[in-house]
Amino acid sequence: MRRIALIVSLLSLAVAGTAFAFRAAIKEAVASRLKPTLPVAVPYLPPPAETATTTPAEPTPAPAPAPTPAPAPKPPASTSGQGVNLAVPFTSQAPKADWSLPYQEACEEASMIMVNAYYKGTGAFTPDEADRQILALVAWEKDTFGFYEDTTADEVARIGREYYGYKNTSAVAIRSIDDVKKQVALGVPVILPAAGRLLHNPYFSGQGPLYHMLVVKGYTKDGKIITDDPGTRRGADYLYDPAVLWNAVHDWNGGDVEHGRKVMVVVKK
Repeated sequence: MRRIALIVSLLSLAVAGTAFAFRAAIKEAVASRLKPTLPVAVPYLPPPAETATTTPAEPTPAPAPAPTPAPAPKPPASTSGQGVNLAVPFTSQAPKADWSLPYQEACEEASMIMVNAYYKGTGAFTPDEADRQILALVAWEKDTFGFYEDTTADEVARIGREYYGYKNTSAVAIRSIDDVKKQVALGVPVILPAAGRLLHNPYFSGQGPLYHMLVVKGYTKDGKIITDDPGTRRGADYLYDPAVLWNAVHDWNGGDVEHGRKVMVVVKK
C-alpha cells in the first residue's frame, strides 16, 4: 500500500513539474484557443491613379464620350458590426530576442516600421530585416533629434513625415477610443503612446515599460481592439479591452507619463 502511495506521489510530482516547466507554453496554447476569430486582414488599398487628360489642339466634330472614372476603393471597415482588421505585419521591437539597448527602447521605431510595411505591402518581416530597419531608424533619430529614447507623439509624427515621407502624418488629440477606431475604419493604422504599466499585458517583463507605443490595426465585432504590440514577441494581433487601452493612452510628458495628454499618431500617405 505504501509503495502504491509512493508511486502515486511521484507521478503527481512529475506531472506538476512538467506543467510548471511548460507553463508558458500551456498558457499560450490556452490563450490561443480562447482567442476570438478575427476579421479577415485587409491590405492597404491605394486610391486609383488620376486619369491624365489632354486638351486637343482643335475641336473635333464628334468627340468620343469621356471614360467613366474607376470608383474609389471602399474602406476596409464594415458598418455592420463585423469589425476591421488591417493587414499590418508584425515585428517585436527585439526581433532577434535581444532586449538590451537599443531594442528595449525601440517600441516607437518598431511601430512606425510596421505601419510603413502596411503601406508598402511588403508582407512579413524576417528578423534580420526588422533588425536592420530598427537600427537604421535609431541612427537617423540620433542624427536628427540627438536621442532616440522615449520619443513623443509629435516626434514620431515627424519621423513619419521626414524619414518615411508620409507628409500628412500628425499627432492628434483624442477624446475617446472611438476616435482611433474611426481612423482604422478608413484604412489608416494608428500609433498610440501609452503608460505601459497601465496596459497590464501579461507578456510584458515585470510591471511593463514606463512608456510604450503600439499599433492599433483593427477591432473585433464585440469591441476588442486589435493591436500589433512590439513590446512582446506574442504581440501580433494582441487584443486589448478598449477601456484598459483608453486608460493607458498617454504621451511621454517629460516622464510623467500617466498625466500625459491623450493623443494618437495618424500616419497618412
